[in-house]
Amino acid sequence: MTRSLLGRLRRLWLDVHLWLGVGLFVLTVPLGLSGAYLVWHDGFDRLTHPGRYAVSRSAEVVPASTLLDAARAALGQRATPTQLRLPEDEGGPATVQGRVPGPVAAGARPKTLTAFLDPATGKVLEVVDTEASFTRIMHRLHGQLLVTTPGLGRKIVGWLGWAMTVSCLTGLWLWWPRNGRVLKALRWRRSPSTWNNLHHMVGFWVLVPLLILSLTGVYISFPQTARALFGVAPPAAQRGGMPGMGGPRRTPPPPLAETRLTIDEAVQAAQAETPGVLTAVTLPTKGKAPAWRVALKVDGLDAPVTVRVDDASGEVRQGGGPDGPAAQDPLSRWMRRLHDGDDMGPVWQALIFLAGLAPALLGTSGTIMWLHRRHLRKAIRHGHDAGHDTAATS
Repeated sequence: MTRSLLGRLRRLWLDVHLWLGVGLFVLTVPLGLSGAYLVWHDGFDRLTHPGRYAVSRSAEVVPASTLLDAARAALGQRATPTQLRLPEDEGGPATVQGRVPGPVAAGARPKTLTAFLDPATGKVLEVVDTEASFTRIMHRLHGQLLVTTPGLGRKIVGWLGWAMTVSCLTGLWLWWPRNGRVLKALRWRRSPSTWNNLHHMVGFWVLVPLLILSLTGVYISFPQTARALFGVAPPAAQRGGMPGMGGPRRTPPPPLAETRLTIDEAVQAAQAETPGVLTAVTLPTKGKAPAWRVALKVDGLDAPVTVRVDDASGEVRQGGGPDGPAAQDPLSRWMRRLHDGDDMGPVWQALIFLAGLAPALLGTSGTIMWLHRRHLRKAIRHGHDAGHDTAATS
């Protein structure tokens, strides 16, 4: 490859890298910062809302009916309980989510309230609208950029993932020393400009985690296309015409006003079929053959399994099958774990936290570099024009 061709190619990649970084700066920065926050959102939530986590030190857990009854009394007429979740980690609260009565727009989520309870005593610690919480806003910002049109925000985030991937690859091309001296290029002072050095140094060291976050974000945003590309079959729960992840959202039916079984009876039936530790219970909803969905943590399995218990008869209609996130194919679960940092250890979580902060720093330094370059070109052009004027008048 000739030097002139290399120069033109370098100029092309520089233009692509520049316009992606500067042009998408206003979108990639909130996407990255919200992602950095969500890496440790539980810890931040504990700091900002300590009352929700003021639980007893006892490891005992009261019966599910005690928690449900306490939450139902606290919610009153404001909401009807739809799901009980026990704490995932020791020292955390149990939660009961309740659906607020009222019409729900097609494809929209129903409004909810969440009751936080002490799992050892059943005491209600707080009742809040978690959808209005800062953490939930960060989830919507990171997942769909607060776009309310169903599916559109997720697609925009997916295309931003592709743009960030291209930005990473073109940045590596531009960073790579033309003389091949890679170790020398790792030095801080590659340029007289501090902003240039900062951009090159940070860009290199966050390249791998930022590239992984970008590609996993694309996979999560376009799951059906990604599965087809990798030859992965969709989860069984998404076959037979049911909407898959990333497809049109189906508005969940409202909960039953009264159930024939108690929550304790449903849990006992599920555990008789599939022995395990209770993690969550979803109450029956209106429709054909309403059923309880009891999630159990079974020894030897990474994800909980869900047992469906018919509310009318108490019979287990379906048992031992995964549900919710556990229903995803293994590749999708692995992609989400890489992207979110869940159960990936503190080192990877720290890396993706820093990678989430990187777009703000790289975008700022890149914009300053671009403005400085424009200023230098303008000064050179003015100097060149002034030289021509001097020669013409002499």
